Parts: sequence; structure tokens; C-alpha cells
Amino acid sequence: MPAALALLTALLLAFPGSVPNAGPRLGSLLESFLPWLGLAVPVLLAAALLRRSALAVTAVLLPLAAWCAAFGHLLLPGPAPQPRELLVLQHNVSDENTDPVGTARAMAAAGPDLIGVQELLPEAVESYRRTLAPEYPHHAVSGTVALWSKHPLSDVAPLDIKPRDLTEPWNRGLRAVVTTPHGDVVAHVVHLPSMRVGAGGLTSQRRDESATLLGRAIAEEPLHTVILLGDLNGTTEDRGLAPLTDRLNVPERGFGFSFPVGLPVARIDQVMARTATVTDLRTLPATGSDHLPVTARILLP
Repeated sequence: MPAALALLTALLLAFPGSVPNAGPRLGSLLESFLPWLGLAVPVLLAAALLRRSALAVTAVLLPLAAWCAAFGHLLLPGPAPQPRELLVLQHNVSDENTDPVGTARAMAAAGPDLIGVQELLPEAVESYRRTLAPEYPHHAVSGTVALWSKHPLSDVAPLDIKPRDLTEPWNRGLRAVVTTPHGDVVAHVVHLPSMRVGAGGLTSQRRDESATLLGRAIAEEPLHTVILLGDLNGTTEDRGLAPLTDRLNVPERGFGFSFPVGLPVARIDQVMARTATVTDLRTLPATGSDHLPVTARILLP
């Protein structure tokens, strides 16, 4: 039995796309928590040792190898800072955050060039603006998402990623050109629709539709370098985000589990880039939000 379970675990780690996504979207559900399948390795090894089965012990090497191939690179130390780098910060600040000033101070203390936020309530905008203004004089707000920058912003516009079946006002996308010391880049700040896990499986249709719309906008973006900062309500392994991960580079280092804040089990707060490399991603200490802030270093071309 341990040998068979080890083989099954290795297959799921190596080929998660083989799990169908129709109906309850079990494929996306598996991919959302795929790194945690590695916890099966010590359990299977213990079972193999208890059985004193050389075959089972050998079989446990298969999921171990599959996990290392899929995620081992995330454990490696990041490269040394480079001259053409930007430090960016992504944070869903939460619409239930009772300490916007403290959250703004925590974000500014990390010293990023760009700060992308989601769930920004209209009544909290002034608190963030006033607190961030000394270091971040440039900012743009669109609906419940916003961008603060040390560098000038231009061509600011809403980004239409609204699912078709939503009729109420809904604006969770922002596009802006950032004039950095290394040239112009486009920043997209977004908040994709939430997913829900219930008895019927995973509900992600709206999220997937919004990701498709965002992917099209990125494909049509005339500037070469794009930086995406967003609460995507999904991990980079989730096939529902393929319209983005097929077009953008994802972090090369760091797991950066960001949600939920009490026991982070998934990174749904993402930093991605086109024609640039996301070299290192890490989480910061908790703020007044139910998400952890994440920072990433981006090496520009």
C-alpha cells in the first residue's frame, strides 16, 4: 500500500493537469494546494519503514523527486541585488482593516518602488494617501484597487476585468505607466473574483473569466514590460490562471504563502512580469489585513 500511494502522489505532483477540471474543478483545487502534497513523503516513508519494505522505501523517492522538480527551486537563495531592479509590494489591505495608517506605515517601511493594494475602501483612501505621500507622491485609485509609486505615473485608466454576469458596479482593475529610472513599464493592479470551496467542489468560474479578460488586456499591451500586482485568488499552479501564467514570468524564489494570515497555506497574492524576471518573493509581517503583504524583486530587461 505505501508503494502504491507513493506512486499516486508522485503522479499527482508531476502531472496535476491529468486531474479533470469539469464540474467541481478538482484540478484547480488540487493545484491550489499542490506544494502541500510534499507532506505525504515523510508519512509514506514512516509507513514504509514500519512495514520494513525496501520496495516501499524506494517508491517514496518518486514523490520526493517530483516535489523537488516542481518546487525545489523556490527554496534556493535569491541572487544578489542588481542595478536594474525594482522592489514592489502587493497587499490586499482588507475592507475590514481597522488600522489603515499602521498598514500604510508597514508597507512604506519595506521601501518598495511600487505598492499595489486591493479592497481599498473610499473612506480609507485619505488615510493611505496622507501616510504614504512623503515617500510615494504619485498614486492612482480605481474602484477598490490602487497604486502608489516613488516614480511618476501617466496614462492611468481603469482595467475592465468584470465578469459578464455581474450587474452591480464593480471596478477591480487599474493600468498605469510608471516612468522608472530604467525606462517606462506598465503596472497592472487587479483583484480577481473570489473562489469558494464547498460540498460541490470549487467555484471559480468568475475568477477564471476575469483572468481571461486580464490575459487579453496584457496580450494587447503595447509597452513591452508589464508588472502585475494582484490578489488573483489563485496560485500560479492553478490552471484557471493559465491566461496569465502562460504570458507572464512568475517568481523564481520563495513560496510566499500569504493567505489566510493566521495560518497561510497558499499564495494568492501574486507578482508577475512580462519581459522582466521576478527574482525573489517573500512575505512581510501581518498588518490589519487577513492577507500578508508580499514583496518581490523585479529585474528589468
